[in-house]
Amino acid sequence: MSSALLERAPQATAGATNFGFQAGPAPAGTPTAANWAVLPRCELKFEKCTGGFKIRCKCDDEVACATLQNLCRMVCDGLCNCCCTINGIPCCQVNLCCGTCKCELTKDGCCISCTSGDKACCEMLQAQCECLECCCDNGCCCYISFGSTCVCCGKTAA
Repeated sequence: MSSALLERAPQATAGATNFGFQAGPAPAGTPTAANWAVLPRCELKFEKCTGGFKIRCKCDDEVACATLQNLCRMVCDGLCNCCCTINGIPCCQVNLCCGTCKCELTKDGCCISCTSGDKACCEMLQAQCECLECCCDNGCCCYISFGSTCVCCGKTAA
């Protein structure tokens, strides 16, 4: 199965820090809940297109593909954001707020297109495409989210 485990600290969000806060052990008798989610792991392909760029997410197995497609159906109307990590540490976060993002389902995953009719926004989107592709080509894992819901993670083909 090609799914990955995403661990999240209760107070953490991508790119945020908790200055001055150190988590300690829970008091005796306090129930602790697991704070993780299983995400579909995909092969990512970034490509520039007229007005912006596309991210193609390709899953190797049916379960990961169905999970990705269901997540996209539920949350694809929000702001799209990509966070690249290396060794679990965020190193690049891109908020695709200067374009319109759409998610189309494909037979083996989905295709997310982010485009704008504005020339300056198009240039920014295409620069973000280059940045994300560079990160993934050099060993980073990219987490793709809509709103605050992560829909998949992956790397480019080796």
